Amino acid sequence: MKNSQKVESVEATNVGMADSRFQDVDLSGSVFDDINMSNVRFNNVNMSNASIADVNLTGMTIKGVLVTDLFKAHSKVAK
Repeated sequence: MKNSQKVESVEATNVGMADSRFQDVDLSGSVFDDINMSNVRFNNVNMSNASIADVNLTGMTIKGVLVTDLFKAHSKVAK
């Protein structure tokens, strides 16, 4: 992180941050719970070893492909 402040162990509860922009931010090891991320966009993101559970994926795309369609295709192949 070039020319930036180092802030660690931040806890934000019941905070409105709509239309925010985060650039060159290290969120490794962070936990997000009960978060509304509708209509967000991720670019140039490293999500290696990330885990997503209990999520509404309606309309979510990865590289232009609906994630729900990917899961449907996977379940057909996994049978």
